[in-house]
Amino acid sequence: MTDSISSQLEQVRQRLAAAERAAGRPAGSAALLAVSKTFPADALRSAWSAGQRAFGENYVQELQQKCAELADLGIEWHFIGPLQSNKTRIVAECAHWMHSIDRLKIAERLSAQRPETLPPLQVCVQVNVSGEESKSGCAPEEALALARAVAALPRLNLRGLMCIPEPTADQAQLAGQFAALRRLWQQLRDEGMALDTLSMGMSSDLELAVAEGATLVRVGSAIFGTRDYH
Repeated sequence: MTDSISSQLEQVRQRLAAAERAAGRPAGSAALLAVSKTFPADALRSAWSAGQRAFGENYVQELQQKCAELADLGIEWHFIGPLQSNKTRIVAECAHWMHSIDRLKIAERLSAQRPETLPPLQVCVQVNVSGEESKSGCAPEEALALARAVAALPRLNLRGLMCIPEPTADQAQLAGQFAALRRLWQQLRDEGMALDTLSMGMSSDLELAVAEGATLVRVGSAIFGTRDYH
């Protein structure tokens, strides 16, 4: 397992570097988040041994379990999945980052539950750029007001915006959705908000996302392999 994950991780890094060059961007301007949901702790240890330090989880119980099991590594944990209000405390206590704030109630609970002994939780507002009913994220027309409200909360540090575009082979459609998120992000920056993070792009579309300005891409299957949800 270790050798294959190390090899696949290196391939993803090469893809990311090539995407940065193709977009005329500086090397290292787009960071890699290894999405480790459903994969065992040993897989994360393999990626860690190959130099990966930031990992993303989608499920609260899995985040909690891995935080405990891998406490010796000092992993930077990112929570990237939808979050119910009754499970915010675990994320507030375990994660370093939360990408998927889609309503103010979640942000308020995270703010209230973030331990004073920890640095502020780094957060992104998730925007539903595709308008799919099944997808989490606030509507684009609500994003600016939500981001302003989140930025005002204590114990949270608003870093940027996140999206999961519609799964489609239409490259122009995908690029348009990434560009829509970048425009919202730029609007907030133009207002003087110190945002530095555009969390967008996954295994299948990281090149497009980097071309449209992604500063962090969330890659799972290209690193760890196909997921088995059973």
